[in-house]
Amino acid sequence: MSNSVSPIADSTSAAAPAAPGQDERPSQDDWRSGGLAVLRAELDRIDNQIHDLLMRRAEVVEHVARSGKPAAFRPGREASIIRRLLQRHRGALPPASLVRIWRELLAGTTSMQGGLSLAVCDPDHGATLTQLAREHFGSLTPLRAYGTAAQALADVSQGVASVAVLPFPSDRDTWWVSLLHREPRLHIIARLPFWNRRPDGAPMAQALVVASTPPDASGNDRSFLGLECDSDISRTRLSGELLAADLKPEIMVVLRQHGASVSNVLIEVEGYLTDNDPRLGRLGSVLRRPIVAGSYASPLGGAAG
Repeated sequence: MSNSVSPIADSTSAAAPAAPGQDERPSQDDWRSGGLAVLRAELDRIDNQIHDLLMRRAEVVEHVARSGKPAAFRPGREASIIRRLLQRHRGALPPASLVRIWRELLAGTTSMQGGLSLAVCDPDHGATLTQLAREHFGSLTPLRAYGTAAQALADVSQGVASVAVLPFPSDRDTWWVSLLHREPRLHIIARLPFWNRRPDGAPMAQALVVASTPPDASGNDRSFLGLECDSDISRTRLSGELLAADLKPEIMVVLRQHGASVSNVLIEVEGYLTDNDPRLGRLGSVLRRPIVAGSYASPLGGAAG
């Protein structure tokens, strides 16, 4: 394959010539006023154009992969692509279908750039989080399902899996505590589902995605902070300190071990934060500097949670 990248306008030039009259575009009046055969011929012509552009896109992705610079999996970039397409979307095709099409496309092109594999904590044996993972990362992406979050996180730490899909943090699902102490660090990089309007039969659970690479900003994000505080600190006091530091808390999960003097706290805040954000130094009740456990692109189609 040539190393040069030709303009998009030339994307159909390498396609095999169509049979006479088969791929010629009828005028707008021809297909609008034609019978079923004419309409099907127009659909076939459009499918050929879509396929040409898909092959063209894959060629560009190959050049990206050979550049060796950006990470293959960039969830923030993927989210911004889908948001941009939805903003320009018109017509009768449901927005959810557009999201599904591009999720499969992005999964395929990510795999081209070095592979993508999943480790899913799904105690329900495929009933919920496995379905969420398939929805977001592609129906044929390699996947291992485990009964515990520790097993899924171990796969990521050992390089067996690209990402782990884990239950949304709660007082019961406390896997997030390991992100505050684990070396090398793992990071929250996405929240599932990305499309929040759930049809009948779709899994209703929420999940987070964890990887060894830090998240990238999408332009509309939320972040997680991990804190260590005195065990007797109140949620009200901690929320007040966060607001005073210009950090708006959305969700707070507090883990207090019986008899322990220290509580671990996971807080979701608005915006994309990094470890060197100066606001993190303004929290007076923490026992050590807060850790940015990761961030995710805000979901589409309705409020998360």
